Amino acid sequence: MRTLILIMTFCLTSSPADLWTGQLFDLHCVETRKETHRYDDCNPTAQTAAFSLQISGRMLKLDAAGNRKAIEAWKDYVKRVTDPDVKTKPVTAMIQGTVEGDELHVDSIQLR
Repeated sequence: MRTLILIMTFCLTSSPADLWTGQLFDLHCVETRKETHRYDDCNPTAQTAAFSLQISGRMLKLDAAGNRKAIEAWKDYVKRVTDPDVKTKPVTAMIQGTVEGDELHVDSIQLR
């Protein structure tokens, strides 16, 4: 009986991750342009260590684990895309995760 109560409590308190789709940016660049809201040149690069996702004008910072996943996804994305200008074009990210405040806790990320 006690196990059943614990399982029921866990199911009621844990929320499933949502799918978030938006444009991926370099967080440092975004933060330096917060006043103007002009992020045209804030696309990720090989040096990007922290990322943000813009969804309908809202910026969400990726959590630490999400940043690590985004770095790996970015490396893979640059390798598989045949467009020679891939490094300068906007990139769309589909992220499975949960939002807490302005931070996105990333379970998985896919770039396209």
